[in-house]
Amino acid sequence: MVVEPEHATVNGRSRSPRPQWSHRDLADELRTRIRSGVLRPGQRMPTQAKLADEFGVERGAVRQALRILQSERLLTNVSKGSPATVAPGLGLALTGPGAPPQPTMVGLAPRIKDAFAQPHVEIEALCLTAVSLTLAIGEPLRQIHAGELNPAKVDVRVLLPSSDIELAFPSLVDSPEDSRPQRRWLAQRNAQGQVLSHNLLALRATHGIDVHITFRALPFTPPVKLYLLNGSEALFAYYTLSQREEEIGQEQVEMYDAEGTQSMLFAFEQGAGLRDTTFVEQSHLWFNALWETISSELKLTS
Repeated sequence: MVVEPEHATVNGRSRSPRPQWSHRDLADELRTRIRSGVLRPGQRMPTQAKLADEFGVERGAVRQALRILQSERLLTNVSKGSPATVAPGLGLALTGPGAPPQPTMVGLAPRIKDAFAQPHVEIEALCLTAVSLTLAIGEPLRQIHAGELNPAKVDVRVLLPSSDIELAFPSLVDSPEDSRPQRRWLAQRNAQGQVLSHNLLALRATHGIDVHITFRALPFTPPVKLYLLNGSEALFAYYTLSQREEEIGQEQVEMYDAEGTQSMLFAFEQGAGLRDTTFVEQSHLWFNALWETISSELKLTS
């Protein structure tokens, strides 16, 4: 059984209808479903009548939304008659070399799934918490339990900020010395790391897979996140800070924080050109240098 990560939502599932959907809102929602794999390349879309009923809009708004997605080459066969079709071959266009950057929750999962199709899976990650990685590994774990994937060995190394440092973010705008945001971050870091470790190590007992997962602590707050897959891919994103209001301990406070699951992920692949190959190689050198020098043992406890 796979343990579900705390406070996680599954990206791409249908949301409860909301009032006043515009055709652009509808296009945004359908685009998310396509890019997250809920609607797959070559699959027929729901009928315009069903979409109109689901979102509580007129069919004209549905047609406008579908035409937007057709103009983006995400859909084909958009007409008043038969349902539209998700563009065939879309998967490679969205996730392969030269693909446009995508939010981490959209772009990471299909690359992790492909990595698990190899006999020896190697994943290295540098991030603020392990929430995105934990969510992305959910699908290959399901496929392993269903007998659809069968790697022989899985090696995972994760670099996370140390609990002994004062984080640059998240922090309160007016009281940066207030430790409540850091305590909340630490609880999430530990919980997500424990879930990730439990889910992977369980594969030893259930499927006889040789699994190793190691965490080490960084003495700084990483301004970027990096995922290295099977020595051949590097996925890179910036943590972009914003100021927003959140509730901590029943109090509304202004915070500086970054939504890591929405950070735009840039993909680089070995052999996809000199720039990509060099970036992958240098990313491995950087990760290994941090791992072997200034990082320290990390225990997922408070």
